[in-house]
Amino acid sequence: MATFMSLCGGCKIDKNAAENSIRPFVIGRKNWLFSTSVGGAKTSANLYSLIETAKANDLNPYADLKQFFTLLPQAETLEDIDRLLPWLITSP
Repeated sequence: MATFMSLCGGCKIDKNAAENSIRPFVIGRKNWLFSTSVGGAKTSANLYSLIETAKANDLNPYADLKQFFTLLPQAETLEDIDRLLPWLITSP
């Protein structure tokens, strides 16, 4: 390990970034244990997924969810819903 670290000066020793990125999933997992139905747990998981996808694409999760839920009732096909993914939505 010491040899690898000496060869790679840009490598970080800690894993804080990785731990911080999975923390919402861990919190979500604990919350899903208290869901009263399978459908409720799936809905929570979908919502967490949308939020984390927006964050991963350097987007504002609140603004993207607001726009997503505004445009969702107008979607009639799966392709319409696919166009609502956070990295494909164009800001108004």
